[in-house]
Amino acid sequence: MTDSGVDLVGCLPGEVEALMRELGQPRYRARQVFHWVHARRVLDMEAMTNLSQALRAALASRARVSRPVVAQLQRSVDGTRKYLLRLVDGEEIECVLIPDDDRLTACISTQVGCPLACRFCLTGLMALRRNLRAAEIVGQILALQDSLERGERISNIVLMGMGEPLLNFPQVERALRILCNDHGASFSPRRVTLSTAGHVPGIRELAASGLNVNLAVSLSATTDEVRDQIMPINKRWPISELLQACRGYPLPNRRRLTVEYVMLDRVNDSQQDAKRLVSLLRGIRCKINLIPFNAAPDLPDRPSPRKQVEAFQQILHDAGLTATIRKSRGWDISAACGMLRVEKEKP
Repeated sequence: MTDSGVDLVGCLPGEVEALMRELGQPRYRARQVFHWVHARRVLDMEAMTNLSQALRAALASRARVSRPVVAQLQRSVDGTRKYLLRLVDGEEIECVLIPDDDRLTACISTQVGCPLACRFCLTGLMALRRNLRAAEIVGQILALQDSLERGERISNIVLMGMGEPLLNFPQVERALRILCNDHGASFSPRRVTLSTAGHVPGIRELAASGLNVNLAVSLSATTDEVRDQIMPINKRWPISELLQACRGYPLPNRRRLTVEYVMLDRVNDSQQDAKRLVSLLRGIRCKINLIPFNAAPDLPDRPSPRKQVEAFQQILHDAGLTATIRKSRGWDISAACGMLRVEKEKP
């Protein structure tokens, strides 16, 4: 296997077909190769046993199959697993596996670091090192699948790890089309959620893409004054523009947009905030996910007291809105919401 050539992990089915045509092969060979890479998760062309020896050799001379290296695995007392993955250039990212009843959710990253500097998120302290390529986004799922224990299967994917997915949309879109393809891993778009801090052009681009994945929007404030302070992206796309984009996002029947709201003590957790949130979300088919803030020494805020969160939730319920309080998972290994950060400095 060569280290050069096209990386099949990041290839769309049509691109694999084009490669097969160049090699003088019929179209169905592309489906076989795509299946080997994404469903069977092989790393070596020699494992593609329904291809001729000559084709395997030709393919190995033109292409490769990549995979990030698992540099570290940490296990939480609640069963959550956090993976430190090393990429080919030495950069590192984190992703998480979260077990919950009959679901196993993979939380994956789309950037090395993040440029948005949300006040409640450790990833922003890294700043942005670079975007991930589609092969590196898909590669996280392949690496996680390789690590599964007997009987386990990833059921859901959330793009809620390191980075803002909509700032890397071309590669994210490519990765999602690969992951949801019927000849590969075959994830249903209903089981995929993309989370954004509020990149309005990206929301509209996602809406136009036809991917039909779930959308989660981190709102976390009910006034522009507060949101400017805790989520600087709001200075570019304020709440009114963000919610207008949300109203335009196409939702299939029986699906709702998720509004994420990180609860910060005496910042955004008052009864007045709850009432404003009810007003802001009027007319949007949504559910609200109240997220307990995961405090860390490098972050300035404190989590809202549980009673305050529950009082906030009750106001939303009384107004007829669906609001749940997210259970913090993997806190003891810094795998919970807003805690992903690679602290190792590169030379």
